[in-house]
Amino acid sequence: MSSPTQLHTVNLAKWRLAVFILFALPGLSFSTWVSRTPVIRDLLDVNTSQMGWIIFGLAAGSMIGLTFAGHIVARYGARPVIISCGLLFTAGLGAVGASASFSSAIAVFISLLFFGLGYGLAEVALNVEGAALERATGKTLMPALHAGFSAGTLLGAGIGSGADALEVSVLVHLSGIAVLVTIIVLAFFRFLPLATGKDDENDADEAPMSFTERLAIWKERRLILLGLIVLGMAFAEGSASDWLPIMMVDGYQVESAMGSSIYALFVGAMLIARLSGGYFLDRYGRVPVLRATAVLAIIGILLVIFGQHYLVAAVGVVFWGLGAALGFPVGMSAAADVKRGAAARVSAIATIGYLAFLAGPPFLGLLGEHFGLLRAMLVVMVFVIISALLSQAAQPPERKAKAGEAS
Repeated sequence: MSSPTQLHTVNLAKWRLAVFILFALPGLSFSTWVSRTPVIRDLLDVNTSQMGWIIFGLAAGSMIGLTFAGHIVARYGARPVIISCGLLFTAGLGAVGASASFSSAIAVFISLLFFGLGYGLAEVALNVEGAALERATGKTLMPALHAGFSAGTLLGAGIGSGADALEVSVLVHLSGIAVLVTIIVLAFFRFLPLATGKDDENDADEAPMSFTERLAIWKERRLILLGLIVLGMAFAEGSASDWLPIMMVDGYQVESAMGSSIYALFVGAMLIARLSGGYFLDRYGRVPVLRATAVLAIIGILLVIFGQHYLVAAVGVVFWGLGAALGFPVGMSAAADVKRGAAARVSAIATIGYLAFLAGPPFLGLLGEHFGLLRAMLVVMVFVIISALLSQAAQPPERKAKAGEAS
């Protein structure tokens, strides 16, 4: 986390704005890719199962980045990771557009690998930065910051839907967004503290964690339970992000542009939930909110699977988005409850959560090839139920201690 001296030299308002804007960029980039997946699948001339393995490149790159993110942030700080990896995932996005235009599935896979590598590293660094900002302001900010991600995703989905309707080429679309994101990263990164999350031998508050200590956090029971909560809700979020446009096209026989528009509904619902999430979390607490949102997600997934009409499915998509929105940000906040080792725990929780993005695309693709993508979403619902059952682990440690004393 940032040292007190650094925080005094940082303008909190500019810091908060910069983090919110920077949170939006991975969402914008990711949804730009997702919104054109039906077109890219056609350009590559692959089936659903093969497309799942191509998407696996993005998940694999993300997992590589996530695996090393905690150690890299601890060594260099969040800011240099955010700028360097922001530039990496934008380069990967542009390369995806070029590769798809040349109908090269292998090149798209490799481009997605680099896109995912930068994406995974940047996501952890941004969450470490968000946790530091939340601690510095003393306010529940993580859902609002993740709303920035959703806002970027909604913008990307909207642009993608328009680009699809206007038949803008994938190359022009993805390259244009990559240039835009690069400009924004270069404009806003300077408002971040210099060394958020960096191990500092001169930190008067606490001794820095050793490499061995950072590895030892994986033995913590609470961390594993939090990771499983995030895993289930990230699976719910990621499965929609990976497959919703194709699911609508194949399962409900709608046009590609309509599939992208329904995906935009999902992202819009997530944005609303995240913008309002801080209020509900402060008023009711993490555990009740997680349980309530899990119920919404379950209802939404069932409506999408068994809706029989795309309008009913669209209503389900809204419930799905509302329900899946808070699991990841709440998990990040809970990981940072204990200041010492907060960066390492945020990285660990993100790594567990992103297992959904690693295993999800090929697994759901294989299931979808044999049973249909709609029926494959029943597996997602099971993971959401597990997250709801484990939600007690998100309760802050001090509240658990008080509850134990009271009993």
